[in-house]
Amino acid sequence: MRIIKIIVLILLVAFVAIQFIPASRNISDTVPKTDFMEVNKVPATIQNKLQVSCYDCHSNNTDYPWYNKIQPAAWFLEDHIKEGKDELNFNEWGDYSARRKNSKLRSIISQIEDDKMPLDSYTIIHRDARLSETNQKEIIKYMNLLKNSL
Repeated sequence: MRIIKIIVLILLVAFVAIQFIPASRNISDTVPKTDFMEVNKVPATIQNKLQVSCYDCHSNNTDYPWYNKIQPAAWFLEDHIKEGKDELNFNEWGDYSARRKNSKLRSIISQIEDDKMPLDSYTIIHRDARLSETNQKEIIKYMNLLKNSL
């Protein structure tokens, strides 16, 4: 029993200690001119859905949940956001070449069609980020129109 108490104490001290190791934060006060919404004429309904369902992980400005300051959750969030931005950053859309835009649009369409985006791990807590079948069809239709206009 004594060993279990020691292990629990060590784990508790480690948990408290890692709270002092900060994670970087993905927060920007400005919307660049290269932003997807600025570059394209995005209808309001699609714009709203993209911001709610995609922009937290795929832009330079994340609306953090309440648990973002608790380690190791904060590290997991920052890693997830970094990966998302490496794959697609809507704030840098205007800097992408036509070829890259086309590739990203095909990927967006494919991810939505296959129900891979937004991630289930994200929509568990962010229920408003879930895309209904109607939302999916609207976004896919818009992305196809945009892709065809490149």
